[in-house]
Amino acid sequence: MKTLFPLILLILLSFNSCAQPVSAVRGVWLTNVDSDVLLSRERIVEAVELLDRLNFNTIFVVTWNKGYTLYPSATMKKHFGIEMDTLYTGRDPLKELIEEAHKRNMKVIAWFEFGFAASYNRDGGHIIAKYPEWKAMDRKGELLDKGNFEWMNAFLPEVQEFMLSLITEVVANYDIDGIQGDDRLPALPVEGGYDPYTVELYKKAHNGNTPPNDFRDPDWIQWRADLLTKYSKDIYDKVKSINKNVIVSMSPSIHPWAKEEYLQDWPAWVQQGSVELVIPQLYRYNIEAYKELLDEIVGKQVPQENMGKFFPGVLIKVGKYQPDEKFLRQMIELNRKAGINGEVFFFYEGLKKYGETFWKEIYKEKAKFPDLLLK
Repeated sequence: MKTLFPLILLILLSFNSCAQPVSAVRGVWLTNVDSDVLLSRERIVEAVELLDRLNFNTIFVVTWNKGYTLYPSATMKKHFGIEMDTLYTGRDPLKELIEEAHKRNMKVIAWFEFGFAASYNRDGGHIIAKYPEWKAMDRKGELLDKGNFEWMNAFLPEVQEFMLSLITEVVANYDIDGIQGDDRLPALPVEGGYDPYTVELYKKAHNGNTPPNDFRDPDWIQWRADLLTKYSKDIYDKVKSINKNVIVSMSPSIHPWAKEEYLQDWPAWVQQGSVELVIPQLYRYNIEAYKELLDEIVGKQVPQENMGKFFPGVLIKVGKYQPDEKFLRQMIELNRKAGINGEVFFFYEGLKKYGETFWKEIYKEKAKFPDLLLK
């Protein structure tokens, strides 16, 4: 009997290790555009229950959009006299979602979607109307506008502090699992940086010389990108000073396009240790283009030692477009072949097209959220 005991123990230990859930980020972005989930607690419950059934474990919920918060904000009240998007007055969608998700052991990441944008097709909207000195400027001295978004000056200390205040009040006041910037945070269109503050900053660092008139000058791009890289570290340090267990995530555009167009040198963010979860937007419309992006990232833009922080952002809905089931499967299979056990889908409403059977084939069992916190 004594000789059998070690064998029985080994079998039990092996069974226990096999029973451990897989570790992965299985996420979706939950928006307040083209989606009505956040309009009531009942709809939030319905969405979270569906995600739980489909074995997802992370929700990236919009927290800052169209120049307003989706939670009662002391920062917004102080600066603009209105504490949140009036569509949600009397409720706190962020709090409701956190409560419902945590009941089901799901993570919630507060997504600051609007970033340094001031408005969309509104000439700066209420933000620039109240604080005209906050506006970003192009080389003509006009309000910076790109892709119909008008921008705040991402280099101005007052603007940076405003954004940090939004982020830190969420970290301080909510049982949140993480915060996330994206293709607008930290970011600024490459056409910007010609405001008086940034010009003076540049002159001090360049013996009185003014910035190049060519906004695509490589050194000028790098200098401005480095300012945003520093700010990414400021975000990280500020979050960790409040709660070291809150994950700092970023979802930038693809590299080097993100740097060339929006001054986002995100591989540098990863390298300097200011990002614990990076989800580049690998939004492509055929498998060859998707594979090309993935191959560029794996072990190159993200070094092998940091690959545990990387999960692809996968597009499943924009406007009327949705990838067919074959293409979606191919993208997920490529992720697995690259050793990436998970992805984040843009966005929640796109899941429904494929049906519960499809998702249960993709995610057959529950997955544990990985330990991403930098030690």
